[in-house]
Amino acid sequence: MKLAFRKYGTGQAIIILHGLFGSSDNWQTFGKKLAEHFEVYLVDLRNHGHSPHNEEWNYKIMSDDILELISDENIQHPIVMGHSMGGKVAMYFAITHPDKVKKLVVLDISPKFYPIHHQPILTALQAVDLNKITSRKQAEEIISKYISDISTKQFLLKNLYWRDDAPDKLAWRFNLDVIAKNINEVGAETILPKKPMDAFQTLFIRGEKSNYISETDIELVKKYFFGAEIKTIIDAGHWIHADQPQQLYDVLMEFILR
Repeated sequence: MKLAFRKYGTGQAIIILHGLFGSSDNWQTFGKKLAEHFEVYLVDLRNHGHSPHNEEWNYKIMSDDILELISDENIQHPIVMGHSMGGKVAMYFAITHPDKVKKLVVLDISPKFYPIHHQPILTALQAVDLNKITSRKQAEEIISKYISDISTKQFLLKNLYWRDDAPDKLAWRFNLDVIAKNINEVGAETILPKKPMDAFQTLFIRGEKSNYISETDIELVKKYFFGAEIKTIIDAGHWIHADQPQQLYDVLMEFILR
């Protein structure tokens, strides 16, 4: 699949992959800062952002999409970085195509299986009848019945847009039907390599206030990626790049330039 992406800067290529219900737009500010030193690709994964929608949606097929992008753009040995679901895509890609990767950065996700915990969000989104609402405010009021966290609501509502083919109708950038039907794919355990990957340096970054990477997960990470480093960003939750962008930037730059 030909993915939509934003490209900034020149130099060593860095590919950044967003999380579930996200898009390249979530990484623009951070990506542009990195682009002062590197060539940065902010990618919309399939069924998200401006990329095409498709019934096929799992980590293998998303990894194949990244391979196609790298081939089309003739990207040589990129640093591949992914957050949450995007981190799972990055891990899968690095394991299946280690010769293509210079370094791997995984943000606040481990290779383990994660029980599905997105049902409240799915329920809220599915409660929004796009055929009946006539404003973003109406969508926000409906979602507020199910989700109280302001940042989560704003994150989701950024995906609403006015359709070109029906200017008075709103639509979601993400493919809600396919995501809901295949939500178990998001938590799937990353395929285990035959031996711990040592063809590239690997960095896992977790948020101090997040529970996505626990102390017990660190041993599992080492089974996948030989010599992997784990860094913790102080006073950050799951959305590290939004909570502590400067800390994340500093840790990332130290790793990349080493």
